[in-house]
Amino acid sequence: MSTTTRTAPPSTRPGNQLPVADSPAVRRAFVRLLATEKRRAFAAVGLHLVAAVAAAVAPLLLGEMLDQLTAASSGTAGAAAIDRLALGLVASIIAVVAFTWAGTFVSYRLGERLSARMRVQFVDRALRLPMPVVEQAGSGDLMTRSSADVPEAGVLFRDGLPQVTVSVLKVLVFLGAMFWASPLLGLCMFVVVPPLYIGTRWYLKRARNGYLAEREAESAIGDTIGASADGARTTEAYRLRTGRDAAGDATVARHWRAARYTLYLRTVFFPFLDGAYALPTAAVLLVGGAFYFNGTLTLGTVAACAVLTRQIMFPIDHILMWVEKVQRGFAAMSRIEGVAEAEDDETDATTERPVDGTVDLTGVRYAYPTSGRDVLHGVTLSVPAGQRLAVVGPSGAGKSTLARLISGSDVPREGRAAIGGVDVAALPLDERRKRVTLVTQEHHVFTASLRDNLILAKAEATDPELHAALAAVGADWVFDLPEGLDTPLGGKNRELDAASAQQIALARIILSDPDVVILDEATAMLDPRAARDTERALGAVLEGRTVIAIAHRLHTAHDADRIAVVEDGRVAELGDHDELIALDGHYAGLWRAWHGEPESRKCVEHGEPESRKAVEHGAVEATADGGDFAQANA
Repeated sequence: MSTTTRTAPPSTRPGNQLPVADSPAVRRAFVRLLATEKRRAFAAVGLHLVAAVAAAVAPLLLGEMLDQLTAASSGTAGAAAIDRLALGLVASIIAVVAFTWAGTFVSYRLGERLSARMRVQFVDRALRLPMPVVEQAGSGDLMTRSSADVPEAGVLFRDGLPQVTVSVLKVLVFLGAMFWASPLLGLCMFVVVPPLYIGTRWYLKRARNGYLAEREAESAIGDTIGASADGARTTEAYRLRTGRDAAGDATVARHWRAARYTLYLRTVFFPFLDGAYALPTAAVLLVGGAFYFNGTLTLGTVAACAVLTRQIMFPIDHILMWVEKVQRGFAAMSRIEGVAEAEDDETDATTERPVDGTVDLTGVRYAYPTSGRDVLHGVTLSVPAGQRLAVVGPSGAGKSTLARLISGSDVPREGRAAIGGVDVAALPLDERRKRVTLVTQEHHVFTASLRDNLILAKAEATDPELHAALAAVGADWVFDLPEGLDTPLGGKNRELDAASAQQIALARIILSDPDVVILDEATAMLDPRAARDTERALGAVLEGRTVIAIAHRLHTAHDADRIAVVEDGRVAELGDHDELIALDGHYAGLWRAWHGEPESRKCVEHGEPESRKAVEHGAVEATADGGDFAQANA
């Protein structure tokens, strides 16, 4: 039996946002991703190298033609040599066009494949994030990384990588051609290095932090807008609009300041570069002209090197123009790779596997990071495999926290939560999902067909299995759909109400076939009659599995094998319905309040109105503070 005790993960970073990877980690990730497409990368580099060589040959041939024409005017050269040079020039131009097209085609396919691979990798990592990390970070941060950072990094692979690679190759080849034509004039290119170095260094020292701040500000906007949208009714009911407007204005102002700063960097950097581009050509013409007049250099050599300076400056300009986009791309990758640092670490995952569906909690204590105060105080509870346990108690007693610990969504601060003798938090994520399922009243229907929404739980499920699962949860409306299982759901397609979405979630349980099922208000969105029918159906389907249900309708707690009453983070009472009624404790009081017995009769006998009795004996608290008391395990 495993005795491992795991501790809860720490807060990810100040403000509880997800981590941001440092520059070395981003570079390593970039190289790893590029290594997955080595053949295409080498092919693209080879094709562009040939195109660059052909482009460098063209001005050299042009310079040689100029020298031949000069010689021809003095009668020392013939037309045949000029014709051969002209044919060579045409051939080099054709080669440039052909190999540039081929290289661009391969490069963009490479970029698209790398971008797609990065997207798949990000989604996989996001799905492996521990639930506490996602909840602490907030939906806005993760949403911004998926909707803004992933596309931005995709541009880096799809456009930036091919274009920067091509530009670097051209600079090297053209510079080599200049030195081949005239080492002296080749040195003239380096007059541009000091201003480019100074400007680029100034920009790079500030750009990464500037773009990261801009991205974080976008995340804050997403969080604020999401919170305002989710809490719109609460905002209206409590007249909080002014406060929400102020919060939105503050996040927008923060983003505006960050965006203005990055704009300032660009307005300084790019004009500075434009002023430096003319320096190499001017140097070649001045130096070349001086040496031409003393007979050291020919006119063709000077002309060829002058053309090459312009050819070199175009790719250099392209590289420097892409510096800004590359900085944005690498800042986005820093945030994408940060998700990997926060994902569920399985390096120390146990190799043990649960022997059955027995649930054991031993001395469990838990505190939410936001409060630091324990909400569970040394809870010890054992649920044998195949037993149905209902958990009841007032709101805030710790019922849902117990459910999350048993599912492995949260990790105890102290103690141990185990399934089948194995620490549930130590199980690999895939194994944990296969063994235990937590279902709440919040369910998501993806914009896809009904079939796709169901096979998330079991990819190989057949149509009869899907129909059986839907029938088991009472989703009779499915059989009236015009396209059956292929009917599109979500988005602009058929919208489902909360009850129908809940039935789809319950059908997924049946398909996934876990050892342990935890139902936290799983039928709360159904009307009482439909909820009761669904609970009965689920009871038959889940027979033999361990079922732990947060019970918010006491009539369903009555059906459970055992009932645990949770108060103030402790299990105050434990037993079946009859035992707890006989105990005449908290559960018995809730049961009488639920049914209005026997206090109602006593109240009538003493001439007291039942409404007064309900207040005095906690009936109001049982329905409002204690929740809707609904168990969804049958």
